[in-house]
Amino acid sequence: MTLLTPLLILLALLGAPLFAIIAASALFGFWQQEIDLQVIAIEFFGLAEMPILLAIPLFTFAGYLLSESGAPGRLVRMTRALMGWMPAGLAIVSLFACAFFTAFTGASGVTIIALGALLFPAMKEAGYPEKFNLGLITSAGSLGLLFAPSLPLILYGVVAEVSIEDLFLAGLLPGFLMLVILSAYSVWKNRAIRIPLGDFSWAEVAAAARAARWEIPLPVVVLGGIYSGYFAISEAAAVTALYVLVVDVLILKEVRWRELPNIMRESMVLVGGILMILGVSLASTNLMIDAGVPQKLLGWIGGFVDSQLGFLLLLLVFLLILGAILDIFSAIVLVVPLILPIAQQFGIHPVHLGMVFLATMQLGYITPPVGLNLFIASYRFDRSITSLYTATLPWFLFLMISVMIITFVPSLSLVLLG
Repeated sequence: MTLLTPLLILLALLGAPLFAIIAASALFGFWQQEIDLQVIAIEFFGLAEMPILLAIPLFTFAGYLLSESGAPGRLVRMTRALMGWMPAGLAIVSLFACAFFTAFTGASGVTIIALGALLFPAMKEAGYPEKFNLGLITSAGSLGLLFAPSLPLILYGVVAEVSIEDLFLAGLLPGFLMLVILSAYSVWKNRAIRIPLGDFSWAEVAAAARAARWEIPLPVVVLGGIYSGYFAISEAAAVTALYVLVVDVLILKEVRWRELPNIMRESMVLVGGILMILGVSLASTNLMIDAGVPQKLLGWIGGFVDSQLGFLLLLLVFLLILGAILDIFSAIVLVVPLILPIAQQFGIHPVHLGMVFLATMQLGYITPPVGLNLFIASYRFDRSITSLYTATLPWFLFLMISVMIITFVPSLSLVLLG
């Protein structure tokens, strides 16, 4: 086992699929304990007993379909009509549009690619400096991960066995806190760059609302259906996917039938990766629980910290590093089963832990040197990675402030749960 661990780490660094690394470690662990290796297959196909997982492919498909339609442009127009008159109105529009879009796609890279083509030239034309524009769009690409029906929220609920409805409610205030803090920074920055205020027009609001009349009901369908008790999570996902398919393919005809196989393939590649990692992680997690790894880890951490405050500080540092080197889906299935029992020992509510985990991992997308959004934006806007480092630094600092508030003010996440 001593030689296997560095070998698996080396394979991961060389680009071996993460699910293969996890499966190999689980197989070796079961073999060492003389447990029938068929247990791996039993654990993997145990995914079929989780009906909530149906929501993941359905919401993902709906999000990818939206990104291929004219929905991003209509969303930007609608938010600009409502908020474009404010100081730094276009910047605030960009923040809210990115957050909304990421909540439905579940992937920050899709948001940067889909909305970046609209927002970056619009902000440049309005007079915002390029550095500001790059920093905003790159940082805002992951803002919606705390809003329903974000895939990381659903996956955390599955892995931590926490009510997904509670997570959807809990993410509202922390998510809006991030938006408010970044909006305030944009307004403050606007004083220096002196972008002229736009003219508010009820006629433009009405025209934008008519153009976006098919997208506006989506949040109502998802959240209203779930919290009214009319839909389960998986049923809301099915209704959302069917609604988007009918609107974009049959009514608006912005997506052609022949394009559907490619959209399905792209979206299901993401889903397949998530489910493969989750399946083998179930076996690996059960092995670690049987071996008492969480208890040993708690004992080790207890040697460094003896209070909730100390644990939370240590957790933030750990998650910042983790978020910079590992994607959020892999981190959830690998790390949450280990830290959840430890957090509960320190009196941290599982829902609050979820908000801290996701908010900090969200920050990891723009954490140098390997934050994923930095590389996606570098490719999308054809700018050097070092220019993205400096452009996102102020946004990173303000997001860090919001993460600290979310971490040390648990009522922000729990107050809506009653």
